[in-house]
Amino acid sequence: MQLLETKGLTKSYDGRQVVKGVDITVKRGEIVGLLGPNGAGKTTTFYMIVGIVSPNSGTIVFDNHHITSLPIHERARFGIGYLSQEASIFR
Repeated sequence: MQLLETKGLTKSYDGRQVVKGVDITVKRGEIVGLLGPNGAGKTTTFYMIVGIVSPNSGTIVFDNHHITSLPIHERARFGIGYLSQEASIFR
């Protein structure tokens, strides 16, 4: 059973596509990491999943709930969150 599934996630900034068609499937109990060089879109993809930024297209499903359009505080109710390693976010 899939816990998280993204299909066709895309994101562009000022006409520059930084994420193109990302499909991710995470099954319950799996541990997954995103690997790639600087500028590959890892952080942007993660931000789209947790709700910090909205995708231009694509879908995000978590535990059979379509969360693509939900704001970050509603995603938190499903247990989805983000904790920055940068202390500056709290200053």
